[in-house]
Amino acid sequence: MKVSNQTKLTRLKCLKAFLSRCFDNGWVETKFWKTIKVKVDQKVKEGATDEEVNLLLSLLDLNHFVELRDAVAVLVMYKTGVRINTISQLEETHINFDDNTLVLDGEIMKNHQGLILPFDETMNKLLKVLINQNKIIRRDYKKNNKKLFITRFGDEVSTSPSHNNIQKRLHKYSKMYNLKNINPHALRRGFAKNLLDNGTSIPLISKALGHGDIGVTTKYLYIDMKDVVQNLRGFLK
Repeated sequence: MKVSNQTKLTRLKCLKAFLSRCFDNGWVETKFWKTIKVKVDQKVKEGATDEEVNLLLSLLDLNHFVELRDAVAVLVMYKTGVRINTISQLEETHINFDDNTLVLDGEIMKNHQGLILPFDETMNKLLKVLINQNKIIRRDYKKNNKKLFITRFGDEVSTSPSHNNIQKRLHKYSKMYNLKNINPHALRRGFAKNLLDNGTSIPLISKALGHGDIGVTTKYLYIDMKDVVQNLRGFLK
C-alpha cells in the first residue's frame, strides 16, 4: 500500500471494527483478525520543555482569572502528567496540601486505578490562589460545583470528552505565541521525558502516567540522537 503509515493503521482499525460487527451478528465464527498487526515505524512526538512552559507562563496575566486557571492547569499537567480529562474532573478534595500530593481516585482515572502524585511548593501556592478565586466566582454567580477548574462563570470547564475549555485555550496560546508543544498531550509527554532525564525507570514512569502497558509509555518518550549518544557514552566509561 503506497499510503502513509498512519493511513495503514487507520484502515486496519476500520477493517477490524467491521469484522467485529460481523462476529457479533454471527456471520463469522472466530476473531481471526485479533492477531493481525501492521508493523510501521511511528514517529515519537516531542514533549513540552521547561523553556516553552516558562515562556507561556511569563506571557499569561495571572491577575486575569481565566489565564490564572490556565496557568495552573498547564503546571498541573506538566508537573504531574495527569490527562486533560482528569484535569476537568479534579476537585479540591483531591489535593492534600499537608504533603503536597494529588490523591486521585479511580473514578476520575482512565484506567480506573487510584494514584498519588507529588507536586512542588510553587504549585502549592498557585493552587491555593486558584481555590480562593474559585470561591469568589462561585459566590458571585451562585454556583455550587466542587470542581477545581471552572469557567469564569463558575461552570465546569468540560461538558463532554470532546469539549474542554482549557484544551481550547491551550490551542489558542499555542498559535498566538508560536509554541508548538503547548497542548495536553505534549505537556504529558514533557512530564514523562523529565522523569526519564532524571533517571526514573520506565516502569515507574509508566505507573506515574497511569499506563497499563509499558509499550504505550515508550511512545511518550521522545529521545533524540544526541540523548542516545550521551547515554551510550556513559556505558563506555
